[in-house]
Amino acid sequence: MPRVALVTGGVGGLGEAICIKLAALGYKIVTTHSLGNPRVGEWLKSMNSMGYAFKTYTCDVDDFDSCRNCVGLVTDEVGPVDVLVNNAGITRDMTFKRMTKADWDAVIHTNLDSVFNMTKQVMDGMTDRKWGRVINVSSVNGQKGAFGQTNYSAAKAGMHGFTKALALEVAKSGVTVNTISPGYIGTRMVTAIPHEILDSKILPQIPVGRLGKPEEIAGLVAYLASDEAAFVTGANISINGGQHMF
Repeated sequence: MPRVALVTGGVGGLGEAICIKLAALGYKIVTTHSLGNPRVGEWLKSMNSMGYAFKTYTCDVDDFDSCRNCVGLVTDEVGPVDVLVNNAGITRDMTFKRMTKADWDAVIHTNLDSVFNMTKQVMDGMTDRKWGRVINVSSVNGQKGAFGQTNYSAAKAGMHGFTKALALEVAKSGVTVNTISPGYIGTRMVTAIPHEILDSKILPQIPVGRLGKPEEIAGLVAYLASDEAAFVTGANISINGGQHMF
């Protein structure tokens, strides 16, 4: 029976690439989207035209009850979740001097609380079945920090602390928990940065001289979701073109 993979924030961007890659490997794909997302209908139509039978569910990942209800529906209608990719995230970039409590809370709730909210709903089932994969999508800026991103960097660094602790708890149950930390990837969010900033500030920091491809990140996720990755747990795998080495 095909395994079920749930990718949060899968409508477009990096999440879309992950969904497509896992679907090509035979997973049943479920993704979440926020209430009122205007792109969902058109996105599903586009995916269907490409032959992908993805299912989408409304879920506010920063709300525990919404996550519980969402995963309950997924379990009833598709099946128990075998692979969880915590990919949903937002930015509210500004210097700490200008940052408000609301800016801080929005990013921490969406980028970090969501990891607890979603993982909590699937972990008991994974440990009971003696197989599961949790893959948390962090960022190079959670490793090295970034000007104007105290909220984002804190949330992304916190994800890996969560990963390491949970990996220890569930390792003997056949469940792995890992973090990936992408650098600058050619998603809509990054390519919207003015070209002069990309060319003068960002690309010179990347030794391979280009942005990463969403498909490259998806390939790493696919490996971590596989049976072959059973000996990898508690890891934070950098995939940033050499931008940050440690």
